[in-house]
Amino acid sequence: AMAGEGSMFRLRCSLLGHGQDVRGLTRGLFPEGGFVSVSRDRTARLWAPDGLNRGFTEMHCMSGHSNFVSCVCIIPPSDLYPRGLIATGGNDHNICVFTVDNPAPLYILKGHKNTVCSLSSGKFGTLLSGSWDTTAKVWLNDRCMMTLQGHTAAIWAVKILPEQGLMLTGSADKTIKLWKAGRCERTFTGHEDCVRGLAILSEMEFLSCANDASVRRWQISGECLQVYYGHTNYIYSISVFPRCKDFVTTGEDRSLRIWRQGECAQTIRLPAQSVWCCCVLDNGDIVVGASDGIIRVFTESLERTASAEEIQAFENELAQASIDPKTGDLGDINADDLPGREHLKDPGTRDGQTRLIKDDGKVEAYQWSISEGRWIKIGDVVGSSGATQQTSGKVLFEGKEYDYVFTIDVNENGPSYKLPYNITDDPWLTAYNFLQKNDLNPMFLDQVAKFIMDNTKGQTLLSTSNQFSDPFTGAGRYVPGSSSGSSTIPGADPFTGAGRYVPGSASNAAPPVGGVDPFTGMSAYQSTGAKVENIYFPKKDAVTFDQANPTQILGKLKELNGNAAEEHKLTEDDLIILEKLLSATCNTSAETPTAQQLQTLWRAVNWPE
Repeated sequence: AMAGEGSMFRLRCSLLGHGQDVRGLTRGLFPEGGFVSVSRDRTARLWAPDGLNRGFTEMHCMSGHSNFVSCVCIIPPSDLYPRGLIATGGNDHNICVFTVDNPAPLYILKGHKNTVCSLSSGKFGTLLSGSWDTTAKVWLNDRCMMTLQGHTAAIWAVKILPEQGLMLTGSADKTIKLWKAGRCERTFTGHEDCVRGLAILSEMEFLSCANDASVRRWQISGECLQVYYGHTNYIYSISVFPRCKDFVTTGEDRSLRIWRQGECAQTIRLPAQSVWCCCVLDNGDIVVGASDGIIRVFTESLERTASAEEIQAFENELAQASIDPKTGDLGDINADDLPGREHLKDPGTRDGQTRLIKDDGKVEAYQWSISEGRWIKIGDVVGSSGATQQTSGKVLFEGKEYDYVFTIDVNENGPSYKLPYNITDDPWLTAYNFLQKNDLNPMFLDQVAKFIMDNTKGQTLLSTSNQFSDPFTGAGRYVPGSSSGSSTIPGADPFTGAGRYVPGSASNAAPPVGGVDPFTGMSAYQSTGAKVENIYFPKKDAVTFDQANPTQILGKLKELNGNAAEEHKLTEDDLIILEKLLSATCNTSAETPTAQQLQTLWRAVNWPE
């Protein structure tokens, strides 16, 4: 049974068997509760749950490919094959189809001209395959029925929708296409890099994941309903829990992430760089395959959780892993500025939060576990002694690279917001756009802009000073409205070492010294060297906003109109015209504005001061 709200996944077992990266997984139909894995070691393996010791047993090993095996799916049972069939796709351009009890293929499907990297099965024995040759093919039993052509790059993901004979393909050309009877009916655009995985939520909705580190939820009508951010590198695989819309993802940031109600509820790090694939079993357990060749199963069920010794062995393996600062989501690391082991006495603030410490000259990474109330070591950071963001690559956010991605806590209990920033950006414009995008109070403008400047001092010439930023993510944290005492490092939170800017309630902060800002302990104004000409003013083009709050805009408009002199007042009719214009503008699919609406707007814009 699915466990309740708020429970956490823990290791159930680690399965050794494959000799190289595990590239694909799918839940099996027979035996019940089992699954099939495929690997670069050229084999596919069928695993059955072992009733006695919470593990799985390898039932049998299938071989038939002459090169890496990259994907797998189950073809549902038929009269001829009541236990269903197993289909695997490989680097040898072939698809092998196996019965569940024979190690050699029943038949081989040939036709693709490059690696077959994705498979999905439908009703009546249909099989959909996606390949690096940019095509998808529809097979029935041992024959190719049709080829879907239209993508301009490799097809990394395919899925057959449960009804209406609809098929989906996701490609390295950054698009997803919907096909019916061999014709492309619709193209979904939005991802900013290769689409890597697809998962079906219902007849009307599906999910996609991509190299842009985002997951998107789509309606088959074409609309993108939601974008989920949490991973910091490529997302390779996505799988949905049975009977609900929650899902799991794995990727190149060494993590498995569990998503509940649209939020990343848990992050599990693994001792392998690439976590290639995941699948959710009928009982809600999660199976993941990674570049270390090990399959790991995680469960919410206490009965199925691994023994304390096995969990300790997993944590030891994780602790000994080497994290490359270039790919490890570490932001800017300056080993000299890192705190020691005592930094781990302070609890974390959220599950999955990461923290770096220096111990005996080594840099170690830890992750906070809320369920266990402790810091778990997730690896040693290698080659980090002098790494700066210039050398360790930029921070990925919403598919784009930035010099910084700050985390801003607007209040202790509310959500935190991400503020991406490049050193070539104007801090004021960035702050303004950030407040607009997140619908936050514009009175924070000065504080956010100053926070950006304080956290990026001298960045055009030097590497960052770590005293304000969270060393693991490169994120400074900004918390209006609460203070935890005077800072030991100027502007730094004594617990996290992160710059915490707290307007309005420094209850017991140190007394201000002349010229020092009482909140951050920083000199309020510091010369930043030569005067740079502002490239943003005068502003010669229009500023557009992606979203707006029409009710607030209209309310303010009516308030201003009420205070205007009689000869400049807009009539009720005028206000109705503006309301229509506003609703047309906010709803991009609606009709274009009329001349009458624009004339009324022009009058309103030209009110006297």
